[in-house]
Order: sequence, then structure tokens, then C-alpha cells
Amino acid sequence: MKFYRIKALIIRQLYLYPRSFPRLMDVFFWPVLELLVWGFLSVYLEKLNLNSVNIASILLGALIFWELLNRSQNAVTIAFLEDVWEKNLLNIFVTPVKLVEFVTSTVFLGLVRIITQGVILGFIAWLLYQFNVFQFGLYTIPFIISLLLFGWILGIFVVAIILRYGTTAQVLAFGIIFLVQPFSAVFYPVSALPTVLQYVAYILPSTYVFEGMRTIIATGTLPLMPMVISFALNVVYLVLVMWFFYAMFRVVKKKGLLLKLDQ
Repeated sequence: MKFYRIKALIIRQLYLYPRSFPRLMDVFFWPVLELLVWGFLSVYLEKLNLNSVNIASILLGALIFWELLNRSQNAVTIAFLEDVWEKNLLNIFVTPVKLVEFVTSTVFLGLVRIITQGVILGFIAWLLYQFNVFQFGLYTIPFIISLLLFGWILGIFVVAIILRYGTTAQVLAFGIIFLVQPFSAVFYPVSALPTVLQYVAYILPSTYVFEGMRTIIATGTLPLMPMVISFALNVVYLVLVMWFFYAMFRVVKKKGLLLKLDQ
């Protein structure tokens, strides 16, 4: 794996952003719009004084964390799909670029986008709602890292599916994250789910992140066990998804399906 090839792939994508209004909207406009909607709702609910729980902190924290997960998955899959839509995949893979370099570049590109969006959302949340995502110190950083890992895992899984089954499966790039959301306990505790679905929730790393976030808000302490379980699950899923990705790519090369994606 050569860093200069990864750097070239990242720069290639970054050059497109200043010249593409839809890309800029995806980075700046849509996340901010969603923050504004949920932010005003949380302020309204807090003014109702329904109970002693800080509703604004819970909703805004959940929303920002959810956007990090959503955008980390989205960044990987959209970067891949843009090459599919522009019929550029074959041009990339006839070069010396290795598969691991291609995947690494999309992950790093996603990281740049997420950092940019996180700074913007955090500033707006502080400016409009006096919400500081780091108000509980550095406790939130391990959970943020875990969310990013899980988002990248979902993104790589979707890319593998699209490689194998073509653009008919591209709906997963926009829909898979919403299949995960109900079981991740983003805006409610796991106990709100039916018993059977709670078992599904506990096999997702994201569930432990959102549960841990609510514990931090409620008690101001870092729950170690949810953090450890979340990272452990991410490691297992990362190994499995990379094996699956390479297996799908071998099938694609054997059957010549890469050429069909560029048609």
C-alpha cells in the first residue's frame, strides 16, 4: 500500500467539491437543516418542562451523534457511487491502485467530510441552543470514534453489494442506515423496544454508543462497559466486512462485472 496513491485519490475527490453545488449541499446544507428542525423541537419540549430530564441535551446529542454515523456511512458509499455514475471505476482499477488503497482513500475522504460537518454542527448547536457536544469532557470522543468505525463498516458492506449486484442495489447506499436506526436506540432507550427487538439492538455497536451518551448526560460519568462492547463488535464486524468485500471483488473480477458497472 502506497500513501502517495491514497493521497492522489483523496485530492481527486476534494477537487470536485468547490465545483459541485450538490456536493456542497450534502456537506453543509442538509445536516444543518436537520439540526435546526430538531433543535427547535428540543427547545420547545424543554420549555414544556415535562420532567427534570434535559430534553434538549438528549435530543441534540443524539442528533449530532446520529449525523456522524449517517455521514460516515454515506461518505464511503457516495464516493464509490460517484465513480460508478461517472463511469470511472475501470479507469481507476487499470492503474496500479490497489483495492485497499481505494477503500482507504474513501474512508479518509469521509473523515474529512465528517470533521467539517461536526465542527459546523457543533458550532451551530452552541450558538443557537447553548449545547456543547463536549460539555462532559473527553468522554464522548471514544463513542464518536466507535460511531465512525461502524459507519465505515456499513459503507464498505454496501459498496461490496453494489460491486457484486450492480447499480440496482444502489438504493442501499441511502437506505441501509435507516434499517439500523430503529434498533440503535438513537432517540429512546433500548428498554422502549419489544423484548425480541432488544436482542437485535444489542448486536449493533451503535446501540451502546447512544445508550452510553444518555448515561453521560444523566450522570456525567463514562460507562466503560458499553464503550468496550461497542469497540469489540466493531472489530468483529470490520474483519467480517473486509473478508466479504474482498470475496465480492474476486467474484466481480472473475465474472467481468466491473466492466458492466461502467457501461
